[in-house]
Amino acid sequence: MTLVGWLQIVLILAAVLLFALPLGTYMARVFSGERTVLSPLLHPVERLLYRAMGVDPAREQSWLGFTAGMLLFNAAGFALLYLLLRFQDLLPLDPQGFPGLSPHLAFNTAVSFVTNTNWQSYGGETTMSHLSQMAGLTVQNFLSAATGLALAVALVRAFARSGGSTVGHFFVDMTRATLYVLLPLAIVTGLWQVALGTPQTLSPAAKVRTLEGAEQTLALGPVASQLAIKQLGTNGGGFYNANSAHPYENPSPLANALTLWQMLVVSVAAVFAFGHLVGDRRQARAILAAMGLLLVAGIATCYWAEAAGTPILAGAGLDPAGGNMEGKEVRFGLAASSMFAAVTTGLSDGAVNAMHGSFTPIGGMVPMVLIMLGEILPGGVGSGLYGILVIAIVSVFIAGLMVGRTPEYLGKKIEAKEMKMAVLAILILPVAILGFSAVAAVLPSALSGLGNAGPHGLSEIYYAYTSAAGNNGSAFGGLSANSPWWNTTLGLAMLLGRFAYIVPMMAIAGSLVAKTRLAPSAGTFPTHGPLFVGLLAGVILILGGLQFFPALALGPIAEQAGMLAGKTF
Repeated sequence: MTLVGWLQIVLILAAVLLFALPLGTYMARVFSGERTVLSPLLHPVERLLYRAMGVDPAREQSWLGFTAGMLLFNAAGFALLYLLLRFQDLLPLDPQGFPGLSPHLAFNTAVSFVTNTNWQSYGGETTMSHLSQMAGLTVQNFLSAATGLALAVALVRAFARSGGSTVGHFFVDMTRATLYVLLPLAIVTGLWQVALGTPQTLSPAAKVRTLEGAEQTLALGPVASQLAIKQLGTNGGGFYNANSAHPYENPSPLANALTLWQMLVVSVAAVFAFGHLVGDRRQARAILAAMGLLLVAGIATCYWAEAAGTPILAGAGLDPAGGNMEGKEVRFGLAASSMFAAVTTGLSDGAVNAMHGSFTPIGGMVPMVLIMLGEILPGGVGSGLYGILVIAIVSVFIAGLMVGRTPEYLGKKIEAKEMKMAVLAILILPVAILGFSAVAAVLPSALSGLGNAGPHGLSEIYYAYTSAAGNNGSAFGGLSANSPWWNTTLGLAMLLGRFAYIVPMMAIAGSLVAKTRLAPSAGTFPTHGPLFVGLLAGVILILGGLQFFPALALGPIAEQAGMLAGKTF
């Protein structure tokens, strides 16, 4: 680890906070229906969209109506994307002449982009037509992120309102998230990416001759437009198979810093918006402090593990001071690669600029653990906020049990119904990850896709289902996932991780919005100070440890012990 490396990390995090604070204020005004700086330009478009959808923005929905609208909208999005991918060879804008996707790959990909996962069992530049990239994948990058924001705002309204029956309107919130937040940011940062060297064209791949006289194919397409929203929306699905390690998708260290900023800024701003909407900005600072504490710990652990290198390389006479550079882009180095790995998994992004399977065992365990903790550090756009609020509910309930106070959060009493729904939501992740992993670990058709044996191979299985159920999308490397078993089961894990979590979360919102918001009293546990920050961080770690430590002990921890003994897998 170096001072220069840490300076890079600190500067990027500072830039995120600098922009996220005013963006959070702006987002709070957007979702409150207040006038913003973009209203004169976008309000007529917003009204036209409501008229086309047959939506009355003044008429709100109950939690059941909101959830049903969200599920139906996403089901329609899945069906349309599936058909587009299956029949892309019969549609325009396919200059490379790519065939339609197989049924299991089209299913996996459609589910992946609708659930904001963007797991890719394919190489984008050799599989997807320009139309599929633009009208299919890029569109879902907007809509899945907007869905997450709409759901988070619904839960926040449940805390902010007193004795109500509605939590907003899904189509109104989704429209505002897309039109006022994601689209302007995507246009500005997309143009910035083009200026930094990212391609944006409808031309087919270019044929060039190298200095040696050989012919090389350079894959081109609408890269910058997809890159901008995939990072802002914490989607992560790349135009290229190498993702953010590809020199066209991530041309320079400055472009890499911009990518990290894009990933973090909207999710962090959503936390500040939460503080505005509930009328207590201290609550936002406490939530963000817990997120930041654990995220920085993840970055530091990953950076330390990669900088330490491996004793096997040191024993071969190689300079251990260089650290473990296998699988890293030499343009970025250990600091930027370690930060990228932790940020992309602390979020639900999934883009990578280094191969996590090539990290040291502990370094590779860090991104896996950050997903297992629920991807709430700071999590995906919207999903990170509602995820950590569910854990905050559990935390205040535990605090109430310990000190004999009535469990309350933001003036709402936390009772049996909320706790049952919160526990049900939290159990989705371990059930999906450990359940599918257990079957895959003994099934020959699943094991045939592994690229490594021993603990590392087991880590490939864990990481795949962790990434899918956590709606992350990054891959550990080494796993050949384009097969019926992996495409189908990973798709099911994505659906569980997204929608099986959302339904109990929205049931919590429906219960809370009907409750009267109480004023703080002498018996109220304060949820804006260091004590709550420590409690929240502790609950997150304990939940992750209890659920996943035995599995980690058989995978990356066992591999680390083997590495120190000079054994590889």
